[in-house]
Amino acid sequence: MDDDDRPRPRGDAAGRLATEDLAPYSQDELAERIALLEAEIARVEKHRSKAAAHRDAAEALFGRKE
Repeated sequence: MDDDDRPRPRGDAAGRLATEDLAPYSQDELAERIALLEAEIARVEKHRSKAAAHRDAAEALFGRKE
């Protein structure tokens, strides 16, 4: 089994964020949190695009991995 096929471990940062109680946060704090999360999404999408381009280049050079 490839590492990519394994389930993600529980308790990763995204999982903890998804279960955090948001009630204590002010409107300004929530807006700041949204901005930080949007920046993180953009960073992850950029990394995913680079990884896909790297994989595509490897497949073009070595053939598709089955």
